[in-house]
Amino acid sequence: MKRHLALAIASVSLLVSGCMVGPKYVKPTVPMAPAFKEQPPESFKGSDGWKPAQPGDQTLRGKWWEIFGDPQLNELEEEVTQSNQDLKVAEARFRQARAMIRFNRSAEFPTISTSPSIVNERYSANQPYFPTSLANNGTGAFTLPFDLSYEVDLWGRVRRTVSASREEAQASAADLQTANLSLHAELAADYFELRSADAQKQLLDDTVKAYSDAVQLTQNRFEGGASPRSDVAQAKTQLDAALVADTDITVTRAQFEHAIAELVGKPPAEFNIAPAPHAALRLPSIPVGLPASLLERRPDIAAGERRVAEANDQIGIARAAYFPSLILGATGGFTGTSITNWFNWPSRMWAVGPQLSETLFDAGRRRAVSESATANYDGTVASYRQTTLTAFQEVEDNLAALRILETEAQQQQQATASAADTLQLFTNRYVGGVDNYLQVITAQTVLLTNQRNDIDIQRRRMDASVLLVKAVGGGWDTTQLPRL
Repeated sequence: MKRHLALAIASVSLLVSGCMVGPKYVKPTVPMAPAFKEQPPESFKGSDGWKPAQPGDQTLRGKWWEIFGDPQLNELEEEVTQSNQDLKVAEARFRQARAMIRFNRSAEFPTISTSPSIVNERYSANQPYFPTSLANNGTGAFTLPFDLSYEVDLWGRVRRTVSASREEAQASAADLQTANLSLHAELAADYFELRSADAQKQLLDDTVKAYSDAVQLTQNRFEGGASPRSDVAQAKTQLDAALVADTDITVTRAQFEHAIAELVGKPPAEFNIAPAPHAALRLPSIPVGLPASLLERRPDIAAGERRVAEANDQIGIARAAYFPSLILGATGGFTGTSITNWFNWPSRMWAVGPQLSETLFDAGRRRAVSESATANYDGTVASYRQTTLTAFQEVEDNLAALRILETEAQQQQQATASAADTLQLFTNRYVGGVDNYLQVITAQTVLLTNQRNDIDIQRRRMDASVLLVKAVGGGWDTTQLPRL
């Protein structure tokens, strides 16, 4: 007896669990290199020379912007986390995807419903073939049914649907992290652009003052008969050009301030950042790791891989449609002719039994769905690989930018120093009556250009640092994906 019972239980378990049709998921391969082509700049190297960071060497963590050491930037980044509306949209989509797991998982259990009814009917005396002697008797029915329906997951359709929704939710979680990383990086880049504009504004203010002094110098020499009026005109022209540039930079600063206001969820009219032209911008050391580790650290790559797994499950779901479906149905309850006998034992009723259904002809519909699922899988794999290649490119681009810009910054500093010496030399020669004022004008222009280049190269280095942090995932990794 026990043997038969165990056999029956095993048979039912096998029937309920069924099998899984469709391909087993295998993570796609991607183009890979053993190391990044570009080497970090000298400022990234230690006393023993640079070596690729290992997983235990990661210094980037959740609040990666703190590596720049700017308190105001830290404060603004926190406001992005709390108030950015695009981030709230991504978070809502993740919650929506997570809810779909519960929706699809409900198919793993029976559906039980009831629809009580009390009906009193009187038949028409003019109904065809109806005995006229019974026309006004009528009938009454008091019914309390309970219906149970359960689809036996013979071919894994339900399980694959649940798995696909779980993978989509994980992809949405990675999308949320991608949005989070992108928005924080965008704010950091805008902030450094604004600080660069502050530095440019201070430089141009100082330049306007210096050019004003030059106008006074030429005016004094003209009045003393040592210089022609053309020198005064040239000096005023140079001053006016500097004033235009000084005014124009305020447009750039205003635009970046407005962009930051939008990122922190505030109207520009209610937001203000005080100028800080002498803010110390610190270039951080950013561990890049190995190309293989990038697959685990980029949320957009993780989202792509999860959607490949989801597309694989969709193939299995499409193929399950070729096989018959088995529905276990049951109905039970009470039916009486009046309220007095409604729940009497003789009023009980029930019906139970399986139902097997199979599509015999659909004019190629299932085949089209299966081919569509396969094509979608192929496209998702290609998108995943392309995302990976783009990630490698972004890391290489910003490593190269930091390396080259470090050398360029040193060269630019030398050029600026030389331009300052040249201006001083020509100014002295002009005052001594050796050269005309055109030489001074040319030297002033060259110096200003080099000074603005100094600031711009520093801005580009800060931007490249932010983009490199973004390119390596900002300290995120796949262990942070929710286990749903």
